[in-house]
Amino acid sequence: MTISKRNLLGASAALVLLASGPNALAQSPMKWDLPTAYGVGSFQTENLQTFVNDVDKATGGKLKITLHPGASLYKANEIKRAVQTGQAQAGEFILSGHSNENPLFGTDSLPFLADSYAEARKLAQIERPHLEKLLASQGLKLLYAVPWPGQSLYSTKPVESVADLKGTKMRAYNPATSRIAQLAGAQPTTIQLAELGQALATGTVENFLTSSASGVESKLYESVKYFYRVNAWLPKNAVVVSQKSFDALDKPTQEVLLKAAAEAQERGWKLSEAKDTEYQKALTAKGMKVADPSPALKKDFKAIGDKLTADWLATAGADGKAIIDGFQKP
Repeated sequence: MTISKRNLLGASAALVLLASGPNALAQSPMKWDLPTAYGVGSFQTENLQTFVNDVDKATGGKLKITLHPGASLYKANEIKRAVQTGQAQAGEFILSGHSNENPLFGTDSLPFLADSYAEARKLAQIERPHLEKLLASQGLKLLYAVPWPGQSLYSTKPVESVADLKGTKMRAYNPATSRIAQLAGAQPTTIQLAELGQALATGTVENFLTSSASGVESKLYESVKYFYRVNAWLPKNAVVVSQKSFDALDKPTQEVLLKAAAEAQERGWKLSEAKDTEYQKALTAKGMKVADPSPALKKDFKAIGDKLTADWLATAGADGKAIIDGFQKP
């Protein structure tokens, strides 16, 4: 009986040692799910797939990340929560989609604050440590963040200053765009992107803010003739991992993941800017007048932005103030 027990214990110990050995780890890769709401054709998803492939290659298959595009695993507004609760190890979501949860998530979408890729990059660098601290408090680690092309002004008529928007019907799709319309003296009209073409054709909407990408993909050039590069804001997508899942990786794999994330961020910013240029050329080719805003329009929009930033600062606390102060330093 004693020998049998001893043999059993010895066999169990051997199995434990075998299971924890390097060969066992090599045979059993760590498997992660990474949901995103964006389709396979989006440059954000293409960049994310390259990131996933890079991690697989650099770890020799030790960390296998399965990308789930097009909201196939979770809807857009469910992804962040899914990573927080451990239903998915990692995920991608648009930061400003969670600004109702905490104002800091909406930093990159403050209107007319950072109105170029250079300014948006400066804001992102100042914002990052504050964003990392906020995400860490929720059990999340930020891997990288990449902007969409800026939200610019489309109009059926020429716009030289905000006075030209007064009394017009301006598309709104969230509280910020409604507030911009109100401050410009326009009438905010809630219209979803899918219904925008019809709204323009019937005169329900006369102007709106959206990206160059939307203009091409939704064929907005069929109804609108003027595009002004106001770059009201450049909203970012963030890719995060649960801290628990990150901590479960060994040090070399963590380093590979962070290196691939840094490369994805740099590549993604370049891709976004290149796509913006490409989309604007396509709009010009379709007969739209693509131009920079006049000095008067830029000044008017800046005044609206200052008002909205002041409103945001009243709710964003010490972190919000530190970000804006840092950004506004020469």
